[in-house]
Amino acid sequence: MPKAPCLTVRTAYVLEHMLKHFLLALFALLTAPAFAASVSQQPNTRVELVSEVKAPAPGQRFSIGLVMTPKPGWHTYWKYPGDSGIETRATWANAPGMAVSPFRYPVPETYVISGIMNHVYGHENVLLAEVDVPQNASGALPLQVKLDWLVCDDQICVPESATLLLPLTTGDGRADPAQQARFADARAALPRTLTEPARFASEKGRIRIEIPLAGTEQIRAAHFFAIADDTLLFAAPQTITRTDSALIIEADAVPASSPQAVEGLLRIERADGVMGLEVRATLGAVAAGQPLAASAGAASVTSAFLTAFGLALLGGLVLNLMPCVFPILSLKALSLARSGHSEAAARKEGLAYTAGVVLVTTLLGAAAIMLARAGAGAGWAFQLQDPRVILLLMLLTLAIGLNFAGLFEMQLGGVSAGQALAAKPGAKGAFWTGTLAAFVATPCTGPFMAGALGAALVLPPVAGLAVFAGLGLGLALPFLAIGFVPALRRRLPKPGAWMVTFRRILVVPMLLTALALAWVLGRQAGAEGLTLGLLFALIVGLGLWWLGLRQHGSGRTLLPAAVAIVAALLAPAALARLPQSAAAEPQAGSGLASVAFSPEKLAALNAASTPTFLYFTADWCLTCKVNEKGALASDAVAQAFEKAGVTVMVGDWTRPDPAIARFLEQRGRAGIPLYLFYAADGTVEELPQILTVDQLTKLARPG
Repeated sequence: MPKAPCLTVRTAYVLEHMLKHFLLALFALLTAPAFAASVSQQPNTRVELVSEVKAPAPGQRFSIGLVMTPKPGWHTYWKYPGDSGIETRATWANAPGMAVSPFRYPVPETYVISGIMNHVYGHENVLLAEVDVPQNASGALPLQVKLDWLVCDDQICVPESATLLLPLTTGDGRADPAQQARFADARAALPRTLTEPARFASEKGRIRIEIPLAGTEQIRAAHFFAIADDTLLFAAPQTITRTDSALIIEADAVPASSPQAVEGLLRIERADGVMGLEVRATLGAVAAGQPLAASAGAASVTSAFLTAFGLALLGGLVLNLMPCVFPILSLKALSLARSGHSEAAARKEGLAYTAGVVLVTTLLGAAAIMLARAGAGAGWAFQLQDPRVILLLMLLTLAIGLNFAGLFEMQLGGVSAGQALAAKPGAKGAFWTGTLAAFVATPCTGPFMAGALGAALVLPPVAGLAVFAGLGLGLALPFLAIGFVPALRRRLPKPGAWMVTFRRILVVPMLLTALALAWVLGRQAGAEGLTLGLLFALIVGLGLWWLGLRQHGSGRTLLPAAVAIVAALLAPAALARLPQSAAAEPQAGSGLASVAFSPEKLAALNAASTPTFLYFTADWCLTCKVNEKGALASDAVAQAFEKAGVTVMVGDWTRPDPAIARFLEQRGRAGIPLYLFYAADGTVEELPQILTVDQLTKLARPG
């Protein structure tokens, strides 16, 4: 536990004014009203107690927030206040069985006056806590807290106090819509735990801390808030340097101190905002770094953007080879070649297809960026963590496969608005084909994409959106080239009877994709969810079969098309009404014993110098599953890891997991797979996305 700030470092200035105003504060306490409310306006601070839920459910854990707003020019204090100050103290008086956790504080700011360093909040800040409701709770659940805190300006410090009462009653436990934005912002302001091993070295009265971090070229400024008062001098100027993969903090050490670990919070300022990392550094070698060039900030952002854009472009190009995208692209390209359109019409279709692809990837990127800014964490294919989206994709790929098989013709009827529009000739059909191709491509993260999309989440929003648009452009490039280059269209095979056979062959990857999505649905929603999904798949299939019969018999097609459409639209709503099933346990490749990922477990393994192989997977990640059935399933790898004492840790991102999302963001990644090897000496190696047995066994060899 860190030591309390020593009296020897508190200034006589602060003590004098605290004593000067003690009688005033005592009088305010004695004359406080006998009743309490959830809001209190003190002379220099407004405090409010808010709940994320309106009516907590028995046995539920929910969040509350203490909103503290000092007057302009005044400030309150962080949990570890620095050379002077006092943290906010809370004494709870709640309903029987109600338990409230300690407050979690947002990232603080520095405030130096007369050589005294303070860790403070000069604006509205929200302290978060978790409340556990007993299983047998019923009726009223009042939360009452007595608060004591110190608020200061550049002249005086005043202790203030308030008693707040939050009247709650048991209910359904639903989140309060009016508080969702406030709690999302509060969580985004909290520091995150650094899971990578940090090191520090002491030499000649200085301490140097090396903190592993991706995207250091985008950092404008940083400050390390030490927790204990026997490591860094709080008020000592800090020198910030960087390498490509780490930030290095250097400052004067407390005289005669010899710490075995340095703990604190790293505040990082980038173009996209402020982020905090909780750091624990152990003794070790620290690399030399280069200075942060504040004037080169714009140039570094430009360089990072151009690199990310180029990688996204290549990654999108590779996506065309995925089994669910290639059939759509192939048939659309052949239809353009056989249509005999003019050069202008071909170019128009190419541009329309590109617009559809870029629109979808940009919208998905906007959603991912907004979720990341809100602190929830997100990445490429984040929507596939929702079983309703998986079910829609399953029904969509099933319908496309049945269309390829000739069961029905989309251009003569309609299965869904998107499919019908995609089947239309000309620019409109090309546009909707592009949106379809981009949407079904989202389960894939190919080479080049992980780093590119990870950079997109930390770049300024406009640049980040441009990177996601670059991904769409890469995905659209083949069809765009066919539309604009007549020689490419002439090289395509001439139309003929073989196209019918080719179309039938393309049924196989589409139906295999539908089958894989059904498996993912079962993993996410359990047996009941899978059964419901297969039921709706049967209804959609029968509706399309009926549609095909009507089309071949020149009958009315409206009713069977309506059956398929209604079934597809009702399926996600019906799935949402099922009780949530427990998430499936993460599984390593066969032969590899593994433990589930957690930042705390990883930090403990690193502290114990245990070699660790960490990888992230998801049931909807095609590349992940290929590796798990390939190199990770090798007996040679299992034997090598066991002999070398390597711990295998698996992070399963099939369903949303904020801890995994935050870890990926720290590594500068927006998607999976991600494979990392932590050696016993503290070094970290990132492996390629396609694994081989030789790569993995080599990790376990000494030296």
